[in-house]
Order: sequence, then C-alpha cells, then structure tokens
Amino acid sequence: MIDTHAHLDACDEPADVLVERASAAGVGRVITVGTGIASCRAALAIAERHGGVYAALGVDPHQAGSEEAGCAAELRELLGHPKAVALGETGLDYHYGSDRKPEQRRLFESQLSLARELSLPVVIHTREANDDTASILDGHSGNVIMHCFSEPGLLSAGLERGWYFSFAGNITYPKATSLREAAAEVPANRILAETDSPYLAPQLLRGRPNEPAYVVHTVAALAAARGDDAAELAARIDANATVAFSLL
Repeated sequence: MIDTHAHLDACDEPADVLVERASAAGVGRVITVGTGIASCRAALAIAERHGGVYAALGVDPHQAGSEEAGCAAELRELLGHPKAVALGETGLDYHYGSDRKPEQRRLFESQLSLARELSLPVVIHTREANDDTASILDGHSGNVIMHCFSEPGLLSAGLERGWYFSFAGNITYPKATSLREAAAEVPANRILAETDSPYLAPQLLRGRPNEPAYVVHTVAALAAARGDDAAELAARIDANATVAFSLL
C-alpha cells in the first residue's frame, strides 16, 4: 500500500517514527511533499533515509508573491535528485489566496513549464479555481495528479484528459457525499489515495494529527464507495502510483 501525498517534514513526530508505523500498518511506500525550497530539502533528506520514501518537490500556491516563487533555479536543482519523482504540489488556491490570483497563475505556469522540461508528473493543489486550473492545464503533457481531490466540478475535464485523482481522509467525513460519488466514477487505473499528513485525519481519528499509516482508512472508504474489495483496491492504487510517478 502507498500514501501518495504526505508532508512528513510538517509532522510533529519524527518522520522516521511515522515511516516505521506506516510500514507496520502495511504502508510500504510514501511520497513526501515539499511546499517550498526549505521544505523540499527536508523532504529529500527524509527520502534519502528510507528506501520506500520518495519526494515530490514544488512551491505551493500559498507562496505566490513571496521570495520562494523566484527560486526556480534551486527547485530545478533539487528535482534532479534521484528520489524526486514529481513536481508539486503546485496549483491555485483562490479560497485563501484570492488577493494574489495573477501571482498564483504565474507561479503555476512556470512550474508546469519546468515539469515539462524535466519530464516529471505534476501534483496539483486546486481550491475554488476550477476554470483557471482547467484552462492552465489544457494541453499540458505528462501525468497530472489531482492531490486531495475536492473539486468534483473538475472531474469531467480530468477524466477526458486522463488525470489521476488522489483522495484523502476527507472522503470519510459524513458530509462528503459528493466526493464519494466522484470516487465511484474514477476509472480503476486512475485512482490514488493519500493522507495529506498531518492534515485531514480520517473520521475515526479526526482531531488527531494525520500520518501515513492512516491511509488504510481512506482506502477502506474508497472501496466502500466504489463497491470494491479493499485489499484489491489497495493493490490497484499501489500499481497506479507506480505508473503515475514512475516509481522503481
């Protein structure tokens, strides 16, 4: 089983402890995600210590307009690391950054260009920005992973374009009916699961910091929503991640 999106550098407990607990829970691989240059360096340091941990590296939309947004050279260098498997998370967040929409779009577009240059998949954060997200991704080549998918309005466009859809612990929340319905529509070869640790702990553990071991609860909720066997879906998700991120 794999957790395709965790922020191990942002967790209160040491990453090594969390990786060990994940392994004991049957989660043998984790993609830890950087959200800025310092975070990316921390993610790579964690990945270097664990064979089953990989890194996705990017500058997230909350950094738009900051010094981080001008660090393309540093990001390009970090993405050359053998454990770096994707660019991201990158994208648009108009819920928290509505005053910086142009800056977000420029940052997003520049990172997509870098991903194409380096032939890397992109991990997308999008919130309340469906039209601009779809427009900017129109014609983008390479694998697109919609992280913590929570915008069902993008499902149709994504299905047409062959995106991957990664679901997090919020799919277990009682009011997340639309997310469960969306998960049921995603083709078996395009579905992924994540924790987004330390955020969005699944319902059974809500109020606690999330961690990669808890992805098993998200997979169980996905299986129930889709009418799948949980073990078979976990294996399918693991295989999908291997293709989406070109994992060894």
